[in-house]
Amino acid sequence: MAKDPSEHIKEFWAEIPRPNEEYLGSIRDWSNLQVALDDEMIWLKGFTAEQAVSPEIQQLPNFILYELRDGLLFRKNALVPSKKIRSALLWTPIDKALRLTFPVSNNNFFGIDEKVEVKLKAGEDEKPVVALVSSIDEIKDSLIALPKFKLEKLDWIIIDDKALFLGTPLLSLPGKTYWTKDDHLIPAGFDFEFKNLSSLLQRKYNANRDHWLLWSENGSFFPVLKSDFRKLSVSSFRLTEKAKEWM
Repeated sequence: MAKDPSEHIKEFWAEIPRPNEEYLGSIRDWSNLQVALDDEMIWLKGFTAEQAVSPEIQQLPNFILYELRDGLLFRKNALVPSKKIRSALLWTPIDKALRLTFPVSNNNFFGIDEKVEVKLKAGEDEKPVVALVSSIDEIKDSLIALPKFKLEKLDWIIIDDKALFLGTPLLSLPGKTYWTKDDHLIPAGFDFEFKNLSSLLQRKYNANRDHWLLWSENGSFFPVLKSDFRKLSVSSFRLTEKAKEWM
């Protein structure tokens, strides 16, 4: 007789001490989660199986994940329950329960007590690249020899002694490539340590969405005004080269 597939669906709960509330900012955008409070703990439920094994929750301090079975809470791979489920808890969607604010004093931190640093880490999935930063001195001879059709779909801008190209397909030129997420330009092969930071950072640093935030691997970024980009062509590149020589 075939088994009921619902028997294999796991329900996950979790708890974290209330003093560690600010760290939950990294999962605040997981709208499926519900949050409840008691005197000492914050309780969470509604995790998907993927979220239950994600790096985001594995890095939360003093965070304990449970599997709910027959009204009892079991820690991972445990055969004996740790505790019974709490009753009379008032559950609220996580994005409504947590109020995150950004500090004014330190642009490399966010959160209630400025304890979560913005970092990039090696990404898990390969992302299609849409931007390229190249040294002008290294590419100028190659670029002016390219046919028009390879340039006309790209926009570009000068940043110091480098050129930032935006669009696809990218040119086969030496340089550093980037992928995009929520108006961030993130180095290829990297992602935010806490993936749900993306929209929070945009709200803080790019509320009008009129900039690209160009990130470095060290967690710093450079804002680039979108309206400053212009269409790429050999003539526009040569004009920029002459302007730089006159400066």
